[in-house]
Amino acid sequence: MVFLELLAFMLPCYVANAAPVLVGGGTRLDFGIKCRDGMDLFGKTKTIRGLLGGIAAGVIVAGIIAYFWPGLLFGNAKTLFIAGSMLAVGALVGDAVGSFIKRRLKMAPGKHFNVVDQMDFIVGGLVFAYPFASGIYTVPNILFIVIVSYVLHVGANVSANKLGLKKVPW
Repeated sequence: MVFLELLAFMLPCYVANAAPVLVGGGTRLDFGIKCRDGMDLFGKTKTIRGLLGGIAAGVIVAGIIAYFWPGLLFGNAKTLFIAGSMLAVGALVGDAVGSFIKRRLKMAPGKHFNVVDQMDFIVGGLVFAYPFASGIYTVPNILFIVIVSYVLHVGANVSANKLGLKKVPW
């Protein structure tokens, strides 16, 4: 049961990370700013609409989970909602940080960077949610989250690519 609860807990993070593929586009998050290295700050694929839409989707999912499963892990719907919302925000901040790192390494948008492409949003989400959910941050729980998230992320991206929603399968 704990593993099912951990997946439910992480759902706002997963939804926030996936939503920009569907709702993104428009004005770039970095407004086209280039760093001293001549590369974009984040790149063309990170947009304001994707950021806000992803966060909104994750927060909505956090609210639904807190409402329908208030005893999940914490026994407190308010804490669960806040932690879930922070997972959503952290997921997209982590993804942007991953893009920033890729640009500093002079990697073009869409170029594969193993592990960073799959885990930046998980690390960001977990860091942001930690102040509200530190009690569940045990070694077995984190290992479960990391391994399952990696597998789910790879599978979701390959599927999105085959469906034509993403140009690359990562």
